[in-house]
Amino acid sequence: MSRTVEVAFKGTRRGYYTAPESGDPLRMGESVVVEAERGRDLGRITALGEVADKKCGGCSGCSTSPVADSVPEAPPRAVLRRATPDELRTLSEVRRSEDDARRKVVERVRVHGLVMKVSDTEWQFDRNKLTIYFTAEKRVDFRALVRDLASTFRTRIELRQIGVRDEAARLSGVGRCGREYCCSTWLKELSPVNLGLAKDQHLSLNPSQISGGCGRLLCCLKYEHDFYVAARKRFPKEGKTLRTATGVERIVAVDIFRERVFLRSEEHGSRIISLLQLHEEVEGLGDVLLTGELRARLADEAAAARAATMVDDPPEADGAGPEGPRSGRRRRRRGSGPSTPPPETE
Repeated sequence: MSRTVEVAFKGTRRGYYTAPESGDPLRMGESVVVEAERGRDLGRITALGEVADKKCGGCSGCSTSPVADSVPEAPPRAVLRRATPDELRTLSEVRRSEDDARRKVVERVRVHGLVMKVSDTEWQFDRNKLTIYFTAEKRVDFRALVRDLASTFRTRIELRQIGVRDEAARLSGVGRCGREYCCSTWLKELSPVNLGLAKDQHLSLNPSQISGGCGRLLCCLKYEHDFYVAARKRFPKEGKTLRTATGVERIVAVDIFRERVFLRSEEHGSRIISLLQLHEEVEGLGDVLLTGELRARLADEAAAARAATMVDDPPEADGAGPEGPRSGRRRRRRGSGPSTPPPETE
């Protein structure tokens, strides 16, 4: 059985370690003390065994991942033991002191005149390292700041620049949907989101309505984008002009959920018809609207709809039903060419 353990720390920081071979097996949600780069750290177990291996992904940067034969293996960091109640109280005190540390860092940043925003600070459990997370539009030379902070806090200082989306994931918050940010709960990989996703879904392009707490486009715009793209392939493009049973009409809009198409013509005005009806009208005039598998599927759906109509309202014996003479007239009209006036006779 795999001994890989995923341990979560403050914010979205995660680490992968090896569980001890002896003793009681570790369980989800337990607080454990682990080896750190310099000293020890304390976190909570969020994954075990095969699940932790899949999350680790086998990258070369993880201490528990396999590496190439030509590269010497680094000793994997291990879970030392379960945290005691006294250590949990100490961790709570360390977390409370981080707000005061952040205020001091912000003050020193102003003294040095650096253009950067301090987002968060994180003490290591044994206070051997203080990590400072900040955002900046440009590259910042913070070497003098690091020396100043090292003399102030008497510990190792690490400044880490992050993006605004990573900042929102670390600080967390509540989105416009009323739930906690996806990036700070379960979404671990922040994929790029562009304005084309909102256009494909016909959403408002107002930045205040499609932006998240980070000021960037909502990550959830990407969730249903594949569905919208696949659904719109079944419909004609908006703005396209078609020749239908009523004449030349232009596609104004489409409703992919109700399978409807909004048409408009200069002579007859606007109307709303189903996609199947539009397909039949265009096919009846000899044009091709959809081809391939989509055309075959629509034809099957149309046949099923006709069969259901005949079951509900069977035609009369003399063929005067809705599917009788009208269909015959339509077929004759479809096969005939353009009508010409009869020749004049003297």
